[in-house]
Amino acid sequence: MKRWIALIVILLCCLLVVMYETSASDNRFFLPEPLGGVRIVIDAGHGGIDGGASAENVIEKDVTLAIAKKVERKLKRLGAEVVMTRTTDGDVLSEHAPSEEFATLRERKKQDIFLREQIVKENDPDIFITIHANAIPEEKWRGAQVFYHKEGHPNSELLAKAIQSSIKEKLQNTDREALAIKQIYLLKKAEVPAVLVETGFLSNPEERALLSDGKYQEKMADAIVDGIENYVNLEIE
Repeated sequence: MKRWIALIVILLCCLLVVMYETSASDNRFFLPEPLGGVRIVIDAGHGGIDGGASAENVIEKDVTLAIAKKVERKLKRLGAEVVMTRTTDGDVLSEHAPSEEFATLRERKKQDIFLREQIVKENDPDIFITIHANAIPEEKWRGAQVFYHKEGHPNSELLAKAIQSSIKEKLQNTDREALAIKQIYLLKKAEVPAVLVETGFLSNPEERALLSDGKYQEKMADAIVDGIENYVNLEIE
C-alpha cells in the first residue's frame, strides 16, 4: 500500500513539474491553438542576385528573410501551417527550380515572381504575406506600412488594417495607415487575402539600424503575427 502511495505521489510531482515548465515556456499549451487549421504563405521579398533596396551595408533581402523566418516560427507556435517561398539567401528560383537558366537578369526576376505566384496557388492558403523594406533618396522618411491591392481579394483590406494597427500599437514608431495600391503583381493575382508589409525605410539611418537589429526584428515579427491573429479572430466572429 505504501508503495502505491509513493508511486502516486511521484507521478503527481512529475505532472506538476511538466505543467509548470510548459506554462513557463508556453502558456497557450492547454488552450486551443489560435491559428490551428490556418495555412499561411510567407514571402521574404527579393533574394539572390536581386538584393532589393539597400543602404550602407544593409540589404533588403537579408532583412526580409530574417523577419520572415521569425514570423514563420511564431505562427507555427500558434498552430498555423506555414509555407515559405524562400528560406535561404538565394531567390525563389534557386531554391525551387535550381536547374532553370535565363538569358537576362530581367527575365530571371520576372520568372521568380511567377514562381512565387505559383507557390501561392498550389498551396491554396488562407493568407498570403510578402515582407519587404523600403528605400528612397531622402533620409527623413520612415515608418512601416502595409499595402493591399485595390483589385485583389476583398478581405485584403481588413488584413492590411489589422497588421498595420498591430504595428502601430506594438512598435509605437509610425502613424502610417494601411494603403491600397495597384502596382504589386502578387497582391493582385493572389486569390486569397494578401498584403505587402513594408517594414521600414533602409534609407532612414535610425530605422536602418533598427531593421538590422535582431531584437527589433523580433518585435516586428510579433506585430505582424498579432495582426494576423487579430484578423483571423475578426473572420471567425
